[in-house]
Amino acid sequence: MTRFYLALALFVSTSLSLLGSTLLKPDLIVAADGSGDFKTIQAAVESIAKTNRERIVVFIKDGVYKEKVRVDASFVTLRGESRKGTRIEFPQLNDDFTAKSDALGRAVINLNRADDFVLENLTAENTAGIIGPHSFTIYGTGDRTVIVDCDVLSHGADTVSLWLGERGRYYHARCNFSGSVDFICPRGWCYVTDCSFYEWKNTAATWHDGSRNKDMKFVLRHCKFDGTNDWVLARHHVDAQFYYLDCTFSKTLADKPPRRVIYPLGNAPATEADLKRNTDLDGKNLWGERAYFWNCRRDGGDYGWFTNNLALAEGSPKPEQITAEWTFASKWNPENLSGPVIRQIKIDAGRIAVMFSEEVTVKGHPRLVLRDGKLAGYVSGGGSDTLIFNPSKDAAGEVASVDLDGGVIIASEAAAVIRRAGLALPRNSDNSR
Repeated sequence: MTRFYLALALFVSTSLSLLGSTLLKPDLIVAADGSGDFKTIQAAVESIAKTNRERIVVFIKDGVYKEKVRVDASFVTLRGESRKGTRIEFPQLNDDFTAKSDALGRAVINLNRADDFVLENLTAENTAGIIGPHSFTIYGTGDRTVIVDCDVLSHGADTVSLWLGERGRYYHARCNFSGSVDFICPRGWCYVTDCSFYEWKNTAATWHDGSRNKDMKFVLRHCKFDGTNDWVLARHHVDAQFYYLDCTFSKTLADKPPRRVIYPLGNAPATEADLKRNTDLDGKNLWGERAYFWNCRRDGGDYGWFTNNLALAEGSPKPEQITAEWTFASKWNPENLSGPVIRQIKIDAGRIAVMFSEEVTVKGHPRLVLRDGKLAGYVSGGGSDTLIFNPSKDAAGEVASVDLDGGVIIASEAAAVIRRAGLALPRNSDNSR
């Protein structure tokens, strides 16, 4: 029964995501053939002010965009026309970038303190094509990063590296990932659902840094893992906390449970440098091995180390409790389907302030309809939780309704779906002149 409701929730979430993406008009259009506002993705994102506070949707038409991208602004959505037809690709080895850096960054897509970023419905690939060396596809230092319905690919290490370690929160759904060493390696909190992973090397597919806060966790649910012979599920250098629920592993999975890395990596004798490195990491390994499993299966037979053991986790959570909202300690719920609501209306000094339950983005020119039939036009406030409207001088009476006039008001915060604001007026407001 629990799985039925989880599947139903996923279906609703996916349907609403596609519906929201279809109905919300993009702000900028990128087309390699010149039919849009920009020919390159980088030119489009560079046009967005670094101080931006409202959701900007960049629609990328089908085509192959052989470029690197650096996003400096927050609240940006990069949306492809189709998952297979819209491709962002570039060959970038990290060693080459270190030897000769540029202003864009070491990855194909670089998020430079860009909070509330959303990537959806496209393919991004680091085409360096060498198994093993660091080849970042996405490198990010922003909070609340969402990746949905994408193929994010590399043959190298650290394919998706979201590294805002002190407070980073990340959400991925219905994606295909590939790489080699530690190719999905979040620092902070991360929730991944209904994704597939392919490991090109007999090393660890997943890695976590949860050393800044004991609550930090990396949750993977309904995910499929495959790879070359003797690929490894997970490892960590510093404190980590893994949860794998309803996951399936290919028969090529090595019989190696998630463990801390101890140097040297091979069978060579430990050097003085190895011993020093291990000692330095001791201070960031305080909470022991924390890898938890529920209902995981391996083709060809299960290993004993991924038997159900949620009872050993702090708080002994039940499988149904482990959701995206739970992962982020109820401070962010990227699967929330409810939009912002109007909390209060204040009329003062010839202006009307409409206060929402969270920060909102305004598209178009909404207006308030007053009881006397006159209007109050939108003036400012997008990107905050309070919108300001100015009525005409001779207007009188309470606010009767909100007229979007063909526009829309949505939540600014990153989420798996577009969340449109509810426009019902609150009962208790200073809604009179």
